[in-house]
Formats: sequence, structure tokens, C-alpha cells
Amino acid sequence: MSQIESIQGDNTGPDWNAAFIRGEGARYQQIVAFIERAVGEGSLNPGDRLPPQRNLARQLGVDLTTVTRAFTEAKRRNLIEARGALGTFVAAPKVELAQMVDLSMNVPPPPAGVDFHDLLQQGLSQVLLRADAHLLMTYQLGGGSKADRAAGAMWLKPMLESVSPQQLIACPGAQAALAALILTLTQPGEAIVAEPLTYPGLRAAAEQLGRRVVTVAADDEGMQPDALEAACREHGARVVYLNPTIQNPTTLTMPAHRRRDIALAAQKCGAWIIEDDPYWLLNSNAPPPVAHFAPGQVYYIATLSKCLSPGLRTAYIRLPDARSQAGVLAALRSFALMSTPLSTALVTQWIHDGSAARLLAGIRTEALARRELARQLLSSVDQAPPSGIHVWHRLPSYWTSMALTQAARAEDLRVTSSDAFYSGPTPPNAIRISLGGVEERGHLAAALKKLAELLVRRPQMPREIVV
Repeated sequence: MSQIESIQGDNTGPDWNAAFIRGEGARYQQIVAFIERAVGEGSLNPGDRLPPQRNLARQLGVDLTTVTRAFTEAKRRNLIEARGALGTFVAAPKVELAQMVDLSMNVPPPPAGVDFHDLLQQGLSQVLLRADAHLLMTYQLGGGSKADRAAGAMWLKPMLESVSPQQLIACPGAQAALAALILTLTQPGEAIVAEPLTYPGLRAAAEQLGRRVVTVAADDEGMQPDALEAACREHGARVVYLNPTIQNPTTLTMPAHRRRDIALAAQKCGAWIIEDDPYWLLNSNAPPPVAHFAPGQVYYIATLSKCLSPGLRTAYIRLPDARSQAGVLAALRSFALMSTPLSTALVTQWIHDGSAARLLAGIRTEALARRELARQLLSSVDQAPPSGIHVWHRLPSYWTSMALTQAARAEDLRVTSSDAFYSGPTPPNAIRISLGGVEERGHLAAALKKLAELLVRRPQMPREIVV
């Protein structure tokens, strides 16, 4: 048997020579990613024997320690298992068969080609070298330091071009930012205008704060400007809520001309716009935000929870002008005195030293691969955009969204029914599937295959027990 045959096995096995892709991170990480990808695609199956480490190192042109480190990481992820003198084999699925697979929580996936542990360790080391530890562990004024706001201005530059740090507030997450703006811009009992399918956190905050959400007609381009004007007149609404880029849950991205028309309609009504834009940086072709067309009318929220990590608990509000800062800060301090100084300092360090950009690039790469996986395995997402961390899956007529959600739970899968997002009597017959919460891409593939099998089965009618 030749050397290559001893490494690749037969012609149906994976092509190990395709393991390395320029710019995709450390080589040991690429080997792990290749194994995971091969398992997900079926070119490696449970029980398949992997090449000896020395042979693989020779074939790939790397040193033995690189392959050893890759195999160690792959074992940690339960992708492979060692069987002593017999060698190393692809492992059978273990935990996922017994635990619920969560496809309901919208979180970014693990970044491709980035060692998150190393990034976190290096970032915290730099923070502790540059900052006073006592200040990181005590009360601080809300809104962020000068350095935090400068970092926020850097982060928002791709979306809004020129941003003054004096117009920025650092917040402990987008939900806190949203609640603070509702308190600032509305009075109890007032209406907030939104699309029929909208982020559940808006409704939750409005209900807790004694406001009401009224929905207006939307089409394939998003909220309709004439419907917005009519709702403002009818309900006296002074605030409009928008999530215009890779909208949650529909994945719709509002085109530039509709954003401009919505901005003009809000200006005509004298209404403020809260533009909640967590996914803009995940869309390589996103139009300019609504804030670009009406900077003096829009409160723009950008959170890092959906494009970097929810554990950072950091979001930025870009204010229409610096004069509105005092009111928003006062509202924010009424329930969240400050952002966590340590995590905010880490975000600031990462933005300034480029780590945040590398992390974002890795997440975009992984999100793209997961969207493609969903497109291959779930037929109804063929026309979905290639970016984002969730898909909106319309169901066949024999399934209702609630019935499918319950049936999926019985199969140890958790998805989100359309009624979680919809205000009205008859929600669309669809579910949202989040792609980032499953750590390993191979496990995500297995979960999506199981969901696809469930979707083609007709629901079983309950049978009475006869004794």
C-alpha cells in the first residue's frame, strides 16, 4: 500500500490534503475543523480509523506536535477516540443522544479558526496590565469610560461611518438599552409601533413598563411607510421599533430605499425610531442603517451578544445628539447602575487591539458554513440569505408550528414557534431555527437531519388507551 493510500484509506474517504485553507486560523484548529466537517458530511463515519499521527503529519507537511494537538482537541470535543494499539477512530455520538439539542436560542456560533480560550486569556491579561484592578471591581458611572466610548465609535464605524464618542452610551446588553429608551421616549400607556413579527424582548419590556405595542402591515421589504404613518395618527405613537437587518425571526433585510422611506415617514409623524441592529455586521451586503438616512431621528442599538458573545454583556446606543444622553442614562441607572466594568474593559481592549475583528471574522465564516448546512438539509431555506445565525422555516400544511415544536421536543430538539414573535390571532405557520447554540458543527448536522426527518412525517394522532 502506498503512503497516500495508508493515509487516505480508500477513495471514498476524506481528502486530507484539503484540510488547510489560507487565512482560516492555526493549523491544528484547521485539522480539527476538517475532521468535524468530514463527520458532518459523512465522508468520515463513527468507527472509521484515522491515519497514524506521524503519517498524517508527514502527508500534511506539519510537525507531529501540530497533529497531536489537533487530535487532543478533537478528543475533547468527542469527535474521535483512542483505542490503544488499534489506533484512533471516529467516535460515535455520545451526549447528544440523551440531551436536548437547543436550536431555539439565537447566539453566535463558535468562531472558525479562532482559539476563543487563548483570545480570552490574552485579552484579560492585557486588561489587568493596563487597568487598575480596584477600579475594575468597584462602582463606576454608567455609560462607559472615554476609552469605552471611543471603542464603541470604532465598532460602529462600518455601520455609521463617523460616530462621535459623545453620542455613545455603553450598556449592559441590548435589552437594557431597549428598556432605557422605552422609559425615556414614552409615557405609561403609550403605543410603540412595530412589525407583526418582531423581537419578543420588545413586547416583554413594553408590557413590564406599562406600554403597548401596536403592529402595522409589512411586506417583503419590511414595514410599510404608509401603514406607519396611519398607526402614528391613530394611536398617537411617538416611537417606532425596527430590526431591519436579518430580521428576527424572518431573516428579511430591509432594502435601502425602504429604509429611507421609513425614515421620512417617521420624520413626517414626529416619531422617534429605535433601530435595533444586532446582525448588521454578519451581513456582508447590508444597506446603510436607517440612522444613516435620519441621524437626528434614530436611536441606534448595536449589541455584541449576537455577533461576538452574549457573555460580554455589552451594547452601544448611538444617540441622535449628545443632549439626549442625560435622560437615557438616568433611565438606564434606574434598573442597571452600570455595565460590568471587567467585561466592558475586555471589549474595549479587544476592539482596540483587533481581537474583536478577528473574532467577528471567525464567527461570520462559521455562520456561513452553518447556513449552507441548513440549506442542504432543510429544503425550505433554499432562498434564505447566506448570512445570519438563524433561519425561518415555513412548515408544510399538515404541521402547525405549535404541533411541530412539541413533536421536536419529543425528539430532544428545541425550536421556536412563530407565535413567540407574532402579535395577532393567526401566526404564520413557521418556526425559527437557531444555528449557533450547538457547539460542534457535526452535532448541528445530526440535529438538522433529525428535524428534516420529522418535517416529512405527518403528525401522529393521539390514541386513546383502552384497558
